[in-house]
Order: sequence, then structure tokens, then C-alpha cells
Amino acid sequence: MQLTFVYMPVKDLAAALAVYRDLLGFEQVWQEDEFVAGLDLPDSDVQMMLEQDPTEAGKPGPIFVVDSVDAFFEQHKERLTFVLEPQDIPPGRYAAFDDPSGNRVRILDTSKEP
Repeated sequence: MQLTFVYMPVKDLAAALAVYRDLLGFEQVWQEDEFVAGLDLPDSDVQMMLEQDPTEAGKPGPIFVVDSVDAFFEQHKERLTFVLEPQDIPPGRYAAFDDPSGNRVRILDTSKEP
């Protein structure tokens, strides 16, 4: 598992970008439609992912890249509390679980990228 993103659900993407990009100076490096954007965090290989109106209860937390979301899910489904079972996303597969304290942890793979 490699930390790739810090997930930040937001009420208004434009307002969030005004703070993180325009005020704090984080560089916006990608945007997916008008609801999701990625920003480079200074002095880090980790990006911040801002998402407006998230569909999964919007808890902030880390996103880790794994080799295979499906394999990770199968290996850990009996011991972790998955709140989102594996599903397709543009670069590959995605799932989420809550740790014992209720913190949301997301995993993704890039199995659909060439």
C-alpha cells in the first residue's frame, strides 16, 4: 500500500479551490468534471483530492494504491469493515473501509490504465 491522495470532501469545489489553490498556493494538477480536482501538496508525492458532493458519506481520509483492489478485498473482507465494495472508476477499481475508530480508508488500483 502506498499513500497517494488525501481525500477531502467539500461542499463547494470552487470555494475549496479558492482556499487551497488560490490562497494557500497548492498547484492544481488535474480536474475530473466540475466536481473533483487534484492538487499537489508542497514537498510531497501525495496529492489532495477535493470532491464535491461525495456519494459515500464524505469522510476525509487517506487513499492508498494497491496492486489489486479485488485481491485486497478478498484477503481482508472478513476482518475489515468495508463500506464500499470494489467498483469501477476511470483508472481502475476502488473500495473503502472504516478502521476500528471509524476513520475512512480508501484503496484504489490503476488496472484500467495502459
